[in-house]
This record gives sequence, C-alpha cells and structure tokens, in this order.
Amino acid sequence: MLTIAPLAAAAALRGEALQNPELSGKIRKDPAPAPVPGAAWYVAEAENAGLVYRFPAGALAKVNYVSADMLADGNTIQVFSLSLHERGKGRVFRLGFSALPQCSLRMRMALSLVDQSRWLVDREGAFLKPICGGDRVDLEEVDELRITLRRKAHGREARFCITPVSLTTGEPPRLTKPVLPKGPLVDEFGQSRIHEWPGRTRSEEELTGRIRAQLAAAPKHAWPSSFTRWGGWREKRLGEGSGFFSVRKDGNRWWLADPDGYAFWSAGIDCVRVDTDARIDGIESALTVIPATGGQRGRGNGKFVNFLTANLSRALGEEGWRDKWAAIALGELKRLRFNTVGNWSDWEYASKARFPYVRPMSFQAPNCGRIYRDFPDVWHPAFPSDAAAYAAQLESTRTDPAFIGYFLMNEPTWAFSSELPAVGMLYNTEKCHTREELARFLAGKYAGDSALASAWKMPATFGAIRAGRWKGRFTKEAVEDLREFSVRMVEHYFAMLSQACKKADPNHLNLGMRWAGVPPEWAVRGMKHFDVFSLNCYMDKLPLDRAQRIHEMLQMPVMVGEWHFGALDAGLPATGIGHLKNQAERAKAYRVYLEDAAANPYCVGVHWFTLYDQSALGRFDGENYNIGFFDVCNRPYQEMSEAAILSHERMYDVAAGKRKPYDEKLEYLPKLF
Repeated sequence: MLTIAPLAAAAALRGEALQNPELSGKIRKDPAPAPVPGAAWYVAEAENAGLVYRFPAGALAKVNYVSADMLADGNTIQVFSLSLHERGKGRVFRLGFSALPQCSLRMRMALSLVDQSRWLVDREGAFLKPICGGDRVDLEEVDELRITLRRKAHGREARFCITPVSLTTGEPPRLTKPVLPKGPLVDEFGQSRIHEWPGRTRSEEELTGRIRAQLAAAPKHAWPSSFTRWGGWREKRLGEGSGFFSVRKDGNRWWLADPDGYAFWSAGIDCVRVDTDARIDGIESALTVIPATGGQRGRGNGKFVNFLTANLSRALGEEGWRDKWAAIALGELKRLRFNTVGNWSDWEYASKARFPYVRPMSFQAPNCGRIYRDFPDVWHPAFPSDAAAYAAQLESTRTDPAFIGYFLMNEPTWAFSSELPAVGMLYNTEKCHTREELARFLAGKYAGDSALASAWKMPATFGAIRAGRWKGRFTKEAVEDLREFSVRMVEHYFAMLSQACKKADPNHLNLGMRWAGVPPEWAVRGMKHFDVFSLNCYMDKLPLDRAQRIHEMLQMPVMVGEWHFGALDAGLPATGIGHLKNQAERAKAYRVYLEDAAANPYCVGVHWFTLYDQSALGRFDGENYNIGFFDVCNRPYQEMSEAAILSHERMYDVAAGKRKPYDEKLEYLPKLF
C-alpha cells in the first residue's frame, strides 16, 4: 500500500515522499542493492509497465515540485513518462523523458508545467528530452501519479532503480555528481565506452589517416554525367530556366526545376556542419577527457563540447581545419550523389561552391512577444516590423542561383499541443492584442455578454475574453468559435511572414514550415501562402494518401524535411525515430523510403536527418541517435554509402516512371527514441 512519508534528511529537501508504489503491468521488484542511495531496483519485461502512486486529491496543489533520483541499467536509453491523473475525469498530463544509461539522473518537474505553456523542458544531465504532453490538469483534482516505461530496447528487459518520489515546495537542487557504475561513458574520441562494435576507431593514427585521405580525395568526387551542373536531370528539361529554382508540374507529376530549367528532385541531407555537440553540464565526470577545442553550437546556457571538432583538428591542424572539413563534406556529398545541402547546415560553404542548398529560419517575436508556447501576438502593432526584420536575412542570398528556398520554421511547439492556439492563449496570456482581436471577432457574432454566454452554454463575458487567465473548461460550442478564430490566427501569421519574405526575396521558394504530418483543417488556410508544403515524416515511407491529401488541400507539392532510421549496432544508446536491426537493414530502409518518395507524383524531394550521428552523451536536448551517414570520427557507414549511391543514381528514372522503386520487405522494429 502506498504511503506518504516525511522526506529523508539525506535529500536535503523539505517535503514529503511517495513510497511503496503499486506495480502496473509486467514489472517486478529486484532485491539487489542499488548504487543510488535510497533507490530500489525494478525490472520491466514489457513496455507500458510502471509504478503507480495514489494519494488524496489536492495533495499536489500544496507543493511545487516532484522529483526522484533514477538510474537506467544496460547500454540503451529507457524512455519513461511521469503522468498526473485527475480523479474520475480522464484527463492526464504527461511529461515524457529518457534516461541516459549507466549515469544517474534527477527527474525534476515543476508542477506549473501542467498549464501546458511549454513543450520541451530543459535537459539536465542524464535526464534527457523532457517533453510535456497530454492534457491540462487541475492539481486540486489529481489523485494519482504514474512513472511508466514507454520504450525500451527490443527483446530486452529494462532494469532501472528509483528513489521515493519527493514532493516539495522548494526547487530541488540539480544533480551535479551522478553515479557512474561503469565509469566514464565516452573515450577520448567521443565514442561510447559501454558498447563494443566493429566500427570503433581504435587509435589516433586510424582517425587522422582516414580524415586526411578524405581531404585528398575530395576534389576528385563528382556527380554522374546524367546530372546537370545543379544536380538536376539532364534528360528532362521542363522549359526555359528562370535563373533560380522553381516549382513545375509536368502532367500529373510535380518537379522542382533547376536554374537552367531541368527537372530537379531534391535528395538532401540536413545538418551539413560539424554537428556532434554534447551537452555535459552536470555529467562532466562521464567524460574520459574534456576536449580543449569545440565550442557551443547547442541551445541554452549549458556547457557543450564537440568531439568531432576535436577529431578534425587533430587530423587537419588547429588552423584552417573548418575549411578543409567543408571540402571533405561537399566532396562526400557528391560521392554519395546527394544534390541538396539541407536545413541547419553551414550553407555559406554550399553557396560558395554553387551546391544547391536551403536555409532555415525561425521567428523569434522580439517585440510582439508570444502568447502560447511559440505562437506570437500576431495582432500586436510590432508584428509587421518583426516580420520584416525576420525576412531581411534573406536579402543576402536573393540573387544566389544555388539557393533553392527557405523553411519559415520547424515544427512549432504550438502545433504539438492538444489545445487550439486560441484556447492556449486564453489560459496562458492574461492580456494581448490577439485577445482584443478575438473579442472583436466574437462581437461580430454576439451582441453582448448574455448572448455569448448563451451561445457557449457556459459563463462567459467579453471582459474575460479580453483579459485575465481563463479558468474552467470550454464547452464544445466555445471550442467551435475558438477553432474558427484559430484559423484566423494561423492565416494571419503565415500570410504576414510569407509576404515579408517574398518582399525581401522574390526569387526563391517558400518551402513552408516543416509540419509534423498532415495539418489539421484549422491550420490549412495560412499554408496556402507557401510554394511547397514541407513535412517531417518519420514513417517507414511517405504515405501516398498523405501526400495526396495535402495536395488536395493546398494544390502544391510536398517535400520531406526530416526522416531517418537507426540501429543499435553502432555504439550509440538510441536508434532514432526509425529502428532497424543493423546497418545493412538501415541502408535498405533508406532505399525503400527514398525511391518510394521519388515515385510519388506529389513529392519533390526528401532530406535525411542528419549527416552525422549524434553524440553518445546527447545533444542540447539529449538526443543521442545513430542517424548519421558518418560517425563522430568521420567514418562513413559503408552500407549507407552504397545504398545512397544506388538510389540517387536511380531516382530520376523512378520519378519519371521508367523504373520501379526498390521495395524489399523489411522488419521495422519498435522505436527507441
């Protein structure tokens, strides 16, 4: 039976602790002593097993934080959720997170997060990628907390230890000295010390020899003769070139056209940069050595190192190594028959080399401010000037023929919410210009407070619409009005940004905002201002019906901004969002996805995420996936290289219907990310 006990003095916190949880699902307690003080071991045989803590409703309303120390055994990440359940209401708030293996963590959650104002929470040490999801809940009604194992390595049990769950009013301190049962987690080259695999780089001589050989070979790499100078298809010209990339439709088939007018299908790769940053604040002891070279490319105020930077400077010298790396990278892309440098890349190198590229953009709302997650106050008087300043960055490349186009943003966090933007605004922003516009919109439908309340079938006033944090739940009638206004919000947002960008740069393509899947109906109207609809699609293939549905709604082609597959045979603790059993199968999955997309008449390109594996210690948010064409030691995955060359040399014939796409049946394993 669950008990609520005074918190142990050793925790140095004031509060109570939830102890003796019920076990849910296929999980058992392990009596072996745990290396984390006060913790107990549990072994989960299956996913969705976990620990259940029940307590009187309202107990969490009296505190501000929940926390517990944990440690994941084994050599792969374990993915958990901390969920808060309202009694009898069915509403559940979830905080998902991952645990870095063989390194203890402190799971800390501010209970203020239940207002759903944030999506991604700051990573702390081995506490990886905390993400808010589920419903907004009322802490006065919450009477159950669960810690559930959501994902684990396929075919293996997951063993973890955890202390009692602490409930405190004060903020728990961060964990700065984690328990490391196996010692440091990475070696001097940034490779895992808790894995063994054939591709490990075993000496500095091997490392430097490989990179120097790549530099010597770089000038010799070239696209095949069937490609145009821009990577287009020499066999098919769609008309006179405009001098810039454009969108063309040839019968039932969408294409991009290169600056000379030839058909172009964009086979791209994201993050063409020295991109293995590891966030190490709080886990410095997990490193064998801390590289002297590196520097922060990540986000936030954390401490970062970059082992790829250190490895390249070892081989190429501390002066001028980055330019030499760029020569290697662009040479390797040509060897692999990629024709596009994708998002989040050092695109300046691509521009200089006349290698087709795209650019990322991100609207920061410096003056108009944000009203729900990253949605800006789009009726603020400063919004137009903020949009113009945002678009001005495109002026530097407006005459560059190698520049394909720009992504307005990537997966806005408001789009991950279960709430409409207008609903989230009312709950989280006390006063803003968009709320004033909402009041004007509703005034056009309802004569006064009584009419509004009658239509919504709930207490409601125009004063409460204009200002103050909304309390209570919305009726379905209210939600319908707020859905209609959310359409206006999104349309105004994307129209203003798109118009500002076209004014700053009328020559290049607006590639959309990299939505995660098919957009809901209420978000579509604003997307009609794009030239291409981009989506990030981490499925086995880009579904034809999904691309067709987007085309029906928007009358434009689609481009995949992110996709990938990983495996657990390359010395990393997580696979990525797609999971195959080994590198050979990962390579086959690459071919299946790319060639199927090329055969899709609505698709004009797919961009793999990313060029390099992520750090075994985790990037800024904790991702540590085997998703690269190269590892941290700049070693190419041979199977992936061969697959890319085969498919990229076939893609134009496949797109034109001359050859059938590669379609071997593969075993896609449960995801581990």
